[in-house]
Amino acid sequence: MTSRRKFLAGAAGAVGAATLAAPAVHAQSKIRWRLQTYAGPALAAHVVKPAIDAFNKVAGDEMEIELFTADQLVPTGELFRALQRGTIDAVQSDDDSMASPTEVTVFGGYFPFAVRYSLDVPVLFNQWGLAEIWEKEYDKVGVKWLSAGAWDPAHFATKEPINSLEDLKGKRVFTFPTAGRFMSRFGVVPVTLPWEDIEVAVQTGELDGIAWSGITEDYTVGWADVTDYFLTNNISGAWAGSFFANMDRYNELPEHLKELLTLAMDSSHYYRQWWYWGGEAKLRVEGTKMKLTTIPDEEWATVESAAREFWDEIAAESETKAKVVQIFKDYNDQMDKAGRPYRYA
Repeated sequence: MTSRRKFLAGAAGAVGAATLAAPAVHAQSKIRWRLQTYAGPALAAHVVKPAIDAFNKVAGDEMEIELFTADQLVPTGELFRALQRGTIDAVQSDDDSMASPTEVTVFGGYFPFAVRYSLDVPVLFNQWGLAEIWEKEYDKVGVKWLSAGAWDPAHFATKEPINSLEDLKGKRVFTFPTAGRFMSRFGVVPVTLPWEDIEVAVQTGELDGIAWSGITEDYTVGWADVTDYFLTNNISGAWAGSFFANMDRYNELPEHLKELLTLAMDSSHYYRQWWYWGGEAKLRVEGTKMKLTTIPDEEWATVESAAREFWDEIAAESETKAKVVQIFKDYNDQMDKAGRPYRYA
């Protein structure tokens, strides 16, 4: 017993000495991400900043996401490549604007007349299979697609009034690639410029108008100060955009931070749902900076009909595109059959 006590005492002393002699163990260094959004500062304050601020607050000493606005780190058209290389860690954008090399890129932003309302976007992704298609397509190119949500509808804001399709001819308009490709059928001349240059380009006459947003953004970012008219007909009922991450950086995150990121993205999607929905109505009724104009329904119906032809052209380009187009067709057919309030005649 005496020998055993001496052995245990000696072992305890050795453990204590080892503990005292061991080097200090430092806490794991804070994870830092850089996220760039497609939006300029005034718009980013609504469409992404509240969610990122909330994420950083909850993540505390574990992780911080630094937010950069349109073109701050890289031009919007280079966002995908920068994300893929790891130059930046995360992106908020539509597929179309950031020029991602996937089969679904054409459907990001404003795919003409694919949706009527902002709620159509999350339903299509979460209940109709678009999420699985997007995830698969981005896995192929080594980028993590995270989550999609809706923004505002696409309307024309112009210097001169648009009361007919004839009035659109020759108008130089800043818009999304696919929307511009479609509207060029009606004489619109799509123009690509850095987001921050748009307001000045309208003032100098380089642009005749903008087809990038709804009226909420026009007022928020200052475009309502340089355009005089707002066309109530829209190209699409809601913009579709996503959050993306560099695959390696995302895979390095512990599971609880991945879950926190999901919650932050969901809060961002929800914020936009009510912010845009309320803003579009309020500014049409109470706004004083832009006069509303409308192309008659029977004339605008020719644009909607042309959109379906455009869908078929896109579907013919690949099997994946055909699958997405068929989902749009089936979904809209169901909404039409459901009737009010899902669809109006």
